[in-house]
Amino acid sequence: MLFRPRILLMVMAVSLAAPVGAEESRTLPQSRAEIQLSFAPLVKQTAGAVVNVYAEKVVQRPSLYSDPFFQEFFGQRLPNRTEKQSSLGSGVIIGKDGLVVTNNHVISGADDIKIALSDGREYSAKVTFKDERLDLALLKVQGGGSFEALPIGDSDGVEVGDLVLAVGNPFGVGQTVTSGIVSALARNRVGEGDFSFFIQTDASINPGNSGGALINMHGELIGLNTAIVSRDGGSNGIGFAIPANLVKVFIEAGRGGQSGFTRPYVGASFEPVTSEVAEALGLKLARGALVTKIVKDGPADKAGLRPGEVVTAVNGRAVEHPDALGYRLTTAGLGSTVTLAVSDNGEEREIRMTLQQAPETRPKDERLIDGRNPFAGALVANLSPRLAQELQMPAEATGVVIQEISRGSPAARLGFAPRDIIIAVNGQEITSTEGLQSILESDPNFWRVEIDRGGQRIRQFIR
Repeated sequence: MLFRPRILLMVMAVSLAAPVGAEESRTLPQSRAEIQLSFAPLVKQTAGAVVNVYAEKVVQRPSLYSDPFFQEFFGQRLPNRTEKQSSLGSGVIIGKDGLVVTNNHVISGADDIKIALSDGREYSAKVTFKDERLDLALLKVQGGGSFEALPIGDSDGVEVGDLVLAVGNPFGVGQTVTSGIVSALARNRVGEGDFSFFIQTDASINPGNSGGALINMHGELIGLNTAIVSRDGGSNGIGFAIPANLVKVFIEAGRGGQSGFTRPYVGASFEPVTSEVAEALGLKLARGALVTKIVKDGPADKAGLRPGEVVTAVNGRAVEHPDALGYRLTTAGLGSTVTLAVSDNGEEREIRMTLQQAPETRPKDERLIDGRNPFAGALVANLSPRLAQELQMPAEATGVVIQEISRGSPAARLGFAPRDIIIAVNGQEITSTEGLQSILESDPNFWRVEIDRGGQRIRQFIR
């Protein structure tokens, strides 16, 4: 069971940003006195920059008398009752002006947000930037003043075995400190999103720790705690943090006034390298991102990347899986030129690729379908590389896609879903939203519909 915690947490790692070759800085305790050393000074140095985040939203609940029988009895429709829902998480102050970074799921849908500092002071906060797929959000403390901020370190300097401290407010019991180590790096298949690339730690993380800090022994932020694996809702020693280098790119985008977080466009599709694929391609290890498809004239195509090749590194950093490739390209930043290490049937080569925003090759032309037809209630749009990226669809996807479906609509009842690509209606190929709407305005005795769902073609006959 994957559980997303909901309270304050802080974690710290030992010499994670130490330069290459500085192994002498990592040593085992040599005496009883060294074993008795305390983390207290580091806690005092950093705890003030980690805050509790309180998010509150108003939800509508059906009235007890919303049943038709009671409505008939009272002779009127009684309004639904409202109630407040609260959630508790954590955040990290990363700007002396009161800029706070946290997980998006901590504040998602909130009508009122407050933060509480370790010294008990409370402030209102406002969401200034967020991205649901990265599960990150920026808050701005209202009221001004100068705050204690946590510097951001280099998460690529993290090594397995580095010590960490977790400082937070698990289960709302009050600020708590736990210790552990970095258990693993580049973990994927954790949660949902554009890609998974997490730091794993065994420092105790519990409900309420989401948005807390993972901190090294230099007092630098090296990760933002996001999720735990748990059977009973408590800590089982497997926690995950978003690396600070990705958090840093997100913060820069928010500070730069962007309307949304923009991801680099590659123009290619990738799959993990299995042991069978590694053996067939002459790879020593089953690691990397296997190129499956290339979009013509896209960045990957122009750089010379070809299907069947395996990307093994970006700018000298290993690529363990496709999610790691996405992480490396995103943290490199738009506009930069990266060097990809590519394996082609056992032969290694390097190519250079410039990272750019996905192009909108044609207008979305969004249309909400209504009337007497199978797609009534569906919001459709013309696919382009940019929209395909937004919907987390293959880069080569084309045609007309369903973006949203209204609950209870004919389209919903017939089982259509977001990201379905409408291929044909009554034998006529669908290439644009305008063409689709024109065909749907006819009123035949039955409908013959063909869609593409995740690469599988589905045909339906509807009367």
